Amino acid sequence: MPAEVNITELLVGYGRGDKEALDQLMPIVYDELRRQAARYLRREQAGHTLQTTALIHEAYVRLVDQRNVHWQNRAHFFGIAAQLMRRILVDHARTKKRVKRGGSDVRVSLGDATVAVKGQDLDVVALDEALDRLARIDEQQSRVVELRFFSGLTVEETAEVMGISKATVKRDWSMAKAWLHRELSNERD
Repeated sequence: MPAEVNITELLVGYGRGDKEALDQLMPIVYDELRRQAARYLRREQAGHTLQTTALIHEAYVRLVDQRNVHWQNRAHFFGIAAQLMRRILVDHARTKKRVKRGGSDVRVSLGDATVAVKGQDLDVVALDEALDRLARIDEQQSRVVELRFFSGLTVEETAEVMGISKATVKRDWSMAKAWLHRELSNERD
């Protein structure tokens, strides 16, 4: 796909300090980040205070400020974007909890991802902590959830970012959802 080749070439150029490559890269990756953020935030509970534009801007600023990263390709870039979006959302949730001094947790609906029981909302901070525990057991499963849930990547996109098969992504996604459901249910009880 030509757009993917251009992104990879532009990322490599940007990594070498080419200002023109960054100028060309900005609108391309911004549109992709907007798509990922919108996909994620569509699944959120109504009234969530973090808007798509704020999430995109924060992720974008952090991404283009990555000076020591040797960008390998488009998949590498958007994999790092998923990690940054996770950090931003978790930081936002923790800040909101601090401001409210123990007020209600920031919750998001997993929508079609359904790690929790359908119709329930999930505490982003609890999910982040559970993903950290899962990473100690199975780092790949944790990464699949991070890419699928926090960045909103499809099975195909997740497979590309991780360099694994779609079947492996599906299997890890299914196993991770079951594990997270059990973990998060135990925390609520």
